[in-house]
Amino acid sequence: MAAARTTRRLAALLGALVALLAAYAVVATLAAGWSFREALDGFVVSNVVIGLGFGLCGALIAFHRPRHPVGWLYAAGGTFQLLTAAAAPTAQLLNVGGAPTWLVRACVTVFSWSWPWHIGFVLPLSLLLLPDGRLPSPRWRPVAWAVAATGPLFVVEVGLSPGALNGLPPGFLTLPQYEDLSWLWSLSELRWAASMLVGVAALVVRYRRGDERLRRQILWLVGAAAVVLVAVTPWALVAGTPVVVLFTIPLLPVAIAVGILRHQLLDIRLVLARGVAYVLLSALVLAGYAALVVVLSGVTSALIVALAALPLRGWLQRRVERLFYGQRSDPLRVASRVGGRLGVGLAGPLEEIREALRLPYVAVAVDGSIVAASGEPRAPTATVPLGSDGELLVALRSGERQLSPTDQRLLRMLAGPLATAVRATQLSHDLQASRERLVSAREEERRRLRRELHDGLGPLLTGVAMSADAAANLGERSPADAATLLAAVRADSRTAILEIRRLIDDLRPPALDELGLVGAVRARAARTLARSDGTPLAAVVDAPVDLPPLPAAIEVAAYRIATEALTNVVRHSDAHTVAVRFGHGDSLTVEVCDDGTPNGAWTAGVGLTGMRERAAELGGSCEAGPSAEGGRVRLCLPLGTA
Repeated sequence: MAAARTTRRLAALLGALVALLAAYAVVATLAAGWSFREALDGFVVSNVVIGLGFGLCGALIAFHRPRHPVGWLYAAGGTFQLLTAAAAPTAQLLNVGGAPTWLVRACVTVFSWSWPWHIGFVLPLSLLLLPDGRLPSPRWRPVAWAVAATGPLFVVEVGLSPGALNGLPPGFLTLPQYEDLSWLWSLSELRWAASMLVGVAALVVRYRRGDERLRRQILWLVGAAAVVLVAVTPWALVAGTPVVVLFTIPLLPVAIAVGILRHQLLDIRLVLARGVAYVLLSALVLAGYAALVVVLSGVTSALIVALAALPLRGWLQRRVERLFYGQRSDPLRVASRVGGRLGVGLAGPLEEIREALRLPYVAVAVDGSIVAASGEPRAPTATVPLGSDGELLVALRSGERQLSPTDQRLLRMLAGPLATAVRATQLSHDLQASRERLVSAREEERRRLRRELHDGLGPLLTGVAMSADAAANLGERSPADAATLLAAVRADSRTAILEIRRLIDDLRPPALDELGLVGAVRARAARTLARSDGTPLAAVVDAPVDLPPLPAAIEVAAYRIATEALTNVVRHSDAHTVAVRFGHGDSLTVEVCDDGTPNGAWTAGVGLTGMRERAAELGGSCEAGPSAEGGRVRLCLPLGTA
């Protein structure tokens, strides 16, 4: 916290220094009696405009983003630019006032050696770091080092020049043989142009690889650069152009500051789209008019151009908006692209929607949870219902408060296919979960069988084999011992047979194959004659005569749960009668009700938990607990599950 406060104070001090230097430059210029043209020729106007814009915006960025190097670079560059602006009128005042020559020359030296640092070092390096303060990738580090290391060459080129300023004596550190090194200064100019082109290339690379947020940040710079280029180019090439166009230069640092700090201020793409469309339209209209004037009269040319301008404007507007907003004006193409990705889950269609409409974020939510998304989440958002299966969340573009009617119509058109895709995805997930449960249950059953065979039947059969071998060896020498061993073999064999039957019964009770579900439950109920304390217990089974054939899995689950419920009555209830009732429709229902005394909620043990798990595996339910008449277990299994 202390370090953050210190850096913010430093940024604020830099901002104050920039403002004071700009104010001093203006006051000194007025005190020197310079006219606006003289101030322009003395580079005071351009340096104040550039220095104030970059210095204040750099201090603002540094204040809010202390770790962002561009803010500090621009604050320092603006300060150097303003030092040049302040040095020119100061040198004039000192020269007129009779100050020592060395002092005047010192001011001229400051004038010559200050501003090149901003133009030759700060600007090219900042282009490599915009807009996030990092290089596009680690491979750009040698480029950045080369730009930074060769930056002072431009400073030396300008500082060593022996040219005078408005008749003032030359500054210190000038080079009399300056012209002899013209090849070096040409190299310096080429280096500066190359470094700027490399910076622009870095921005292009960032834009192509960047996400929606980074692209918006870069577009702020692109928009401002386009305005400045259109404004300043005529001033540099056409005589008589108003010098006020220089005041567009601060748009560059302002746009950079907005792109870094508040890139969501408005939809910059809409501004650029309209601006580019009108610039192109104006250029085409002027070119067409100039070409027609050569052949036709001015009135006829104006009429033809006026008639062609309106449809041309619409055509240009559609093409430029497609560049910035994608294909939202062509819903059939968007629907075709989205439909082509529906077979690969939800991520593909959402990516197509986001790219086609140039949206920052698109997601599908089901029951309030995001199930698929594309892009970077941001607010504000709009929602489009997807029937009863969920909703489509759309992050609005910067500057938008709601979806445009065009976007709404297109997204509603896509809602139907997306809802189908959402439902299909949910079913696919449910199916996968079901498969995983089946595989898990199968593996658990295999593990149980392996354990039973290894721990029970395996040692038993091994003992039988060893006893049989021993009996065979003793057959002639000791018939009595051999007979004893054979008796043990017979007993162990019977035990093994019983163990095998038990394992088979665990897999599927044989009574189900012999008697059916109702018959097997009746046979089990017939053996339920008394409770565990010896008290008589009567069990009855009530089943419809038209019970349909049941899938094997449902038969096993119903039998196991019914017999477990009867066992619980025998062990834990004080009932005298228990009834098992079957019912069917879309589901098979089995109720086991006793007339025992209700004694509060039942504690779920291994038995109750197993009953519920068996029912859940088949998509059914099992409820167990006390009722007004006694204990009650109710099983419901959908007949379409297995």
